[in-house]
Formats: sequence, C-alpha cells, structure tokens
Amino acid sequence: MKWMDEASAGAILKALLSRGGDFAEIYGQTNQYTRIALDDGKLEEIVSGEDAGISLRLVSEDRTFFYSGNDLAPETLLREARRLAEAVEGSTPGRMAVLKKHDIPVVSPVSVLPESVPMGRKVELVRRAEKAARSAGETISQFSASYGDSVLDIGVANSEGAFSRETRVYTTLFGSAIARRGDQIRTGYHSLAETRGFELFDQHPPEEVGREAARIAMVQLDAKPAPAGTFTVVLSSKAGGTMVHEACGHGLEGDFAEKSLSIYAGKLGQQVASSLITVVDDGTLPNKRGSTGMDDEGMPSSRVLLIENGILKSYLHSRRTATKLGHAPTGNGRRESYRHLPIPRMRNTIILPGASDPAEILAGVAEGIFVCQMGGGEVDIASGNFIFNVGEAYMIRGGKIAEPIRDATLIGNGPEVLSSIDAVGSDLGFGVGTCGKDGQRVPVADAQPTLRIPRIVVGGTVAAAE
Repeated sequence: MKWMDEASAGAILKALLSRGGDFAEIYGQTNQYTRIALDDGKLEEIVSGEDAGISLRLVSEDRTFFYSGNDLAPETLLREARRLAEAVEGSTPGRMAVLKKHDIPVVSPVSVLPESVPMGRKVELVRRAEKAARSAGETISQFSASYGDSVLDIGVANSEGAFSRETRVYTTLFGSAIARRGDQIRTGYHSLAETRGFELFDQHPPEEVGREAARIAMVQLDAKPAPAGTFTVVLSSKAGGTMVHEACGHGLEGDFAEKSLSIYAGKLGQQVASSLITVVDDGTLPNKRGSTGMDDEGMPSSRVLLIENGILKSYLHSRRTATKLGHAPTGNGRRESYRHLPIPRMRNTIILPGASDPAEILAGVAEGIFVCQMGGGEVDIASGNFIFNVGEAYMIRGGKIAEPIRDATLIGNGPEVLSSIDAVGSDLGFGVGTCGKDGQRVPVADAQPTLRIPRIVVGGTVAAAE
C-alpha cells in the first residue's frame, strides 16, 4: 500500500476534527492473498489478488462516525472527512497532537514471503497433504485441504499523534479427512497457521496435516460411544486452549464488561478461578497466529495479565472501552479489515504452565476421560455456561489411557470449572483458529497446559455405570 505522508494524514485528521470531536483516525490496509482449495483430488479454487481500502473514524462523546472505501486519493479522503465532520454540531475544532512516526517492533520474522513462491509449489502442498492422508489407511475415503496466505500492510494515523505502519504475514494449511467403514463415517481435521512465511513448511511439512487428520478420523472409527455422566476430565495440552478462549477469554473482553454482559463484569480483584490458574493474553509471541507489533488502533502489542493465581486482574481493551471504564488501553483493539470498526479481541490467550508432571496428573485418575482435541461449541457469556464438542478423547482407567470414545461433549460453567481445577501441568500446547465476533473474524491462537477437572458433566450416548 502506498501509505500517505504525514502532511496528507494531518490535513485529513484536521478536517475530521474541524467542528469538534474527541478522537479522529485514519486506518489503511492492503491485503495481498492466495487461496487454494482441493477436494477429493480436484482443485476447486485457486485465487490470488489484492484488496486495498481505507477508513476514517470520528468519535464525539458516545457517538462514532465512520467511512470506508477503496478510493485512496487524498482529495477523496478530505471530502469524506469534511462530510463526517458535518455530523458534529460544534464550532470549535477538536484537539490534535503532532503526528510522530512510531517504530513498530517486528514480532514475527519472515524468511520467505509467500509472494516469492510460485503458485505451483503452493498447489503441491495440498496434494502432498492429500497423498499422506490417503496413505495413512485404506479406510480414508475422502480428503480436502485448503492453503492460504495473506500479506497485510497496515497504516494507522490518529489525532493522538500516532503515525504507524506494520506488515503482517499469515500462512495456513488445513486438512480434513473422512474415514469410512460400512455405515460408520468419521471425520478428522488438523491445521497449521502462523504469522510466518513459506518457511512454515520447512518446519512442518504438509504431510503432517494429512497424516494427523487421517489418524484422528481412523481413531473415531474404532471409538466406542461416550458415556454420559459426571467424570474427572484431564484436558491434554494437545487440546489447545479452546476452553480458555471460549469459556473465559470472551468474558474478559472490555465491551462485554462495560455493558455488564459478562459474568466477569465488576469482578476485578476478586477470585474467579483456582489459585493454580494464571491467564495472559500475549500479542508479542513470535510467529503465533494472534501476534502483531501493534493493534489495529496503533497501540503497541503487549502481554496482558488477565488472571493471576485465580484473581481477576484486567480486561482486554480497545481505546474506546478503556476510556469508558477508566482503564489503560491494552492493545487489543482489532478489526477484520478497513470496512470494520475496532473492538476488543483476544490475540494469543494462554493458561500458563504449572508445576505438575502431566504423566502424574493422568496417573492420579482412577477413572475418567482424557481429552486430546476440542471441537466447536457454544458459550453464554452472561452466565458463563458452555457446551463443547470433543474431537478426540479416551477413557482413563487405572491412571492409564484406555479405549477411544466418540460423540462426547463437555457441559459446564466457565468460572466454576476454572475454580475447580486441581492440577496444572508443566507442559504447554497451542491451538489456532479464526475467532468470530460481531460479524468480524480475526486470527487467534490459544494455549494451555495439561489440566485436571475433578468433576464435569460429559454428554454422551451411553449411561455411565453405577
């Protein structure tokens, strides 16, 4: 993106604030992308292109005025800035600081830019993943894969003096395998996704995606229906941090806290989890999917301590929610694109490792359920109640992993479950995803160590033995 110079940005911001207002902002973005989709041996989609646009934002008390478009010409933006300013019924210009360039640290080094890689090599990735999946076993009847890369060039200028720019590189490979035996049809999936260039596949060959997706699908063919009842559950670090993201993280986003829509609203300083639990949201971890040098409002990324030894310490804030609640911004103002307003979002949300040996945690369970992969689910942020599907799980018998089970769900309440955890492992495993909220999707990661939940309701199809 040909980002504007300071003089042009200053003129546009002054036009926005010409009749008053508390805050004005210019956000520009160029996205160079590639998408490849393969389904059962056929290439269904190969798309590459570029999308560029810019937005203007004017905040006056509780009102926000917004414009977005693809015309990047300064004269167009000046015209739209004046039009937005007309919505403010004032005559005294708003305050504006001198624009100053900020050096944004490179959080995620990139060795091989996706644009330097021929399309043929990218197509080869999905075909290699498929070959590995089909070679994993004769029961694999179908495989689909998708590759994506994105180079985002972001520019932010605002009336508080920010004039910042950052390039972000995302690379992903996703695979989904279907295993079939008679009438039984089971699905497994696996994905790689980081803020890294094409060198991602030097460390993680595409065969890894195919084999893992196929393995999970085939395990499900041999799995028995999950029992229903209340069990001790050990969440493996392999399960990633779906639970902390969904059952805890969203409730700590500042807009929900501001509107008292979260069960965590008004509980700063209170015990909301076991004393073994410490949770952070960290946008500074190299190459993790939620990492950036700055947020989408030009604030530096940081490591936010959310829960420390079970005590609620902070929420995640955009500029607006931080101002509203009188808290310091945390650098969590994120948006899907220039077409959207920034809102508080997670980045890399993590339950930090504890002191227990993961093997000893498992050995301490006479009978229970060992969860290796979480699926989707639903959370009521106001009450904290959740239900999650389980992608891969096993029975625990005599402290050891026993037979695989299928079609299990975990049903509980976020604060109650976090408060009940009685063992936290010394390991740590990451999961990746794309988080949806208010119609916006942003890349995230989450992580957790091995956790033991003494009692949680498991939804299954077989009554548990008395």
